[in-house]
Amino acid sequence: MTGILVAAGLSLLVSFVLMPPLIKILYRFKFGQEIRDDGPQGHKTKQGTPTMGGIVIILGAVIGYFGAHVATMTPPTVSGLLVMFLFVGMGCVGFLDDFIKIYKRRSLGLRSGAKMLGQVIVGVGFAIGVTMFPNNYTYTPGSTHLSLLRDFGPPMAVWLFVIWALILIVATSNAVNLTDGLDGLATGAMILSLVAYVVIGNWQLRQSCVNALEPNCYTVRDPLDLAVVAAAALGGCIGFLWYNAPPAKIFMGDTGSLALGGLLVGLAITTRTQLLLLVIGGLFVLITASVIIQVGSFRLTGKRVFRMAPLQHHFELRGWAETTIVIRFWIIQGLFVALGIALFYLEWMPR
Repeated sequence: MTGILVAAGLSLLVSFVLMPPLIKILYRFKFGQEIRDDGPQGHKTKQGTPTMGGIVIILGAVIGYFGAHVATMTPPTVSGLLVMFLFVGMGCVGFLDDFIKIYKRRSLGLRSGAKMLGQVIVGVGFAIGVTMFPNNYTYTPGSTHLSLLRDFGPPMAVWLFVIWALILIVATSNAVNLTDGLDGLATGAMILSLVAYVVIGNWQLRQSCVNALEPNCYTVRDPLDLAVVAAAALGGCIGFLWYNAPPAKIFMGDTGSLALGGLLVGLAITTRTQLLLLVIGGLFVLITASVIIQVGSFRLTGKRVFRMAPLQHHFELRGWAETTIVIRFWIIQGLFVALGIALFYLEWMPR
């Protein structure tokens, strides 16, 4: 528990302190957001707002994570390092995308093929890594099984698991990216999801098969350290939200959204809650589904279901205030997270 508190607190402090100078530097060098011409007209006022704030979220989380291990005098675990690798690696892909947008003064950065290649390289490294490094109990950071509340079904071949993990990684990172369209929306939703993984990691530690071979015990390799990772990212997101709340002084950019999406799916794979992520990240799923429905409907029928996709922009065009959309979407995400935690605890409830 000490490590969780130190990671969250140190990350929050770093993020909160570093954000103002980063905003000044980005303003000085005119590293501002380019707004899409086909987006809501109200967003034109956000043109030039500094972006790449995800840099500080990543720095805060990394310092918080390793600082927690220094404070508790414990070494980082393989599981924690692999999730941090996915987090930072996806952030690097996002940084390149953001930098190209700023340098070329356009709303599109990396070409889709190059962006996908970067995600695949980082994702493959993570996916292969989680199938290796067994501990003394033969537990690896991840497993080749599907998982909901724990592993189930027959194991997959390693190559098939790598493909499955890549699908999860690319889908989740892009889902968070799609959600990052209004001030504070993606950050607040991510904070709620990370709270769930702090709770899950802590519970899995208490019910670990290492401590007692009970019927419902967990074979997760490093549950406590995964909770520390989630707490470190949580603190960074809270510090960032202070400056990202409407009206935003800075955006996280693809640097932050791709990194946080990678972190979320990394936690899901290593805590054996792959399919539960559909509930814990329910808002991200809804927003991504709105894009899929919109594109599919237009291609099949030539008609649009929503005034604009992703879903948050549909409500903007219906006249909802930005803060109203953000708060109501936070409420929806909070309900999804509560449901996810309830499902996770369901098997422990008295029958």
